[in-house]
Amino acid sequence: MHFDWILVGALVPLLAAGLATMYSFGDANIFFERQLIWIAIGVAVMGVASQIDWRFLRNSRVIVILFGVSVATLLALFVFGTVTQGALSRFDLGVLFVQPSDPIKLVLVIILAKYFSRRHVEIAQLKHIFISGVYAFVLFALVAIQPDFGSAIILFLVWFGMVLVSGISKKHVAFVAGVGIAAFAFMWMFVFADYQKARIMTFIDPMADIQGTGYSVYQSTIAIGSGQVTGKGFGYGTQSRLDFLPEYETDFIFAAFAEEWGFIGVMVLLGLFGVVLWRLITSARHGQTNFEVFFGLGVVMIFLAHLIVHIGGNVGLLPVTGTTMPFLSYGGSHLMMEFLALGIVLGMRRYAPHVSRDTIYEHKTSTILSSS
Repeated sequence: MHFDWILVGALVPLLAAGLATMYSFGDANIFFERQLIWIAIGVAVMGVASQIDWRFLRNSRVIVILFGVSVATLLALFVFGTVTQGALSRFDLGVLFVQPSDPIKLVLVIILAKYFSRRHVEIAQLKHIFISGVYAFVLFALVAIQPDFGSAIILFLVWFGMVLVSGISKKHVAFVAGVGIAAFAFMWMFVFADYQKARIMTFIDPMADIQGTGYSVYQSTIAIGSGQVTGKGFGYGTQSRLDFLPEYETDFIFAAFAEEWGFIGVMVLLGLFGVVLWRLITSARHGQTNFEVFFGLGVVMIFLAHLIVHIGGNVGLLPVTGTTMPFLSYGGSHLMMEFLALGIVLGMRRYAPHVSRDTIYEHKTSTILSSS
């Protein structure tokens, strides 16, 4: 069995960073205790997933079933879902809440990996970008109208990122960007709720309404800036501990961490995420087929999109969308998706060649040239 201990070595301090940030707030430590349980379950999920032969995901029938179940689940939210913070995005199962948009990000990666792997040679044709966009748009639209703007943006970025690594030409990149701008304009006029528009306007001028729509990002930037180089120390984040910083355990956990650990702590944190992404890219390069390659890169896009949107919102460079930070933010749905994604990548690595596909290609090329 192949197990990536470098990846695990980077995950442990990331999980510890999230737990330490939650533990330093209040006496009850309810988030800390629940997060420990979710992490334990997530590790078990990753372990089981790493032992499964995932080649069945290449089957077109499996892809159709996954897509159909995803659409049906998102539609069911409008009948059986529970409104949380203005969004109809969760199922209340009594003992826990389930947010379908998290596993659906992984489903989108599987669908796109299947599509691009079958058409990799002719991917330069624009129709394949359009068709893949239709699959992504169906899921994107159903999430956006909940409205869960943060998860919808992640879905769009995952699709766009996978389009880029599929081999699209520069002129097609410009076309896709134009489509994105047009879609944003459409959503601004017909989809976005007033509070979402307010968040975007706050992005343009965060200080225009610091007592209203700009309060969260204002407090977040104060918390990050007050951490300076070395931070205030474990448990001494005043902006967070005195409840000036809202949603410290989820939407603004990066700001809470930065206040206590400072610039040095943030650099270490980003370095650890860099190691995770590096190991995922390495696993993708060893993929047995194009499907495994695209899946691994798609998982990279999920984590990268979450990091960009979460940190960008915390530092005031992007609108605040309520996006979690991988492995740090509190919550079960996103953690299960993240651990499952890692488990699938590790499972795919079990039946992959021992050397990267680039090395195999170079070897074959040199052999052909030497014999000619």
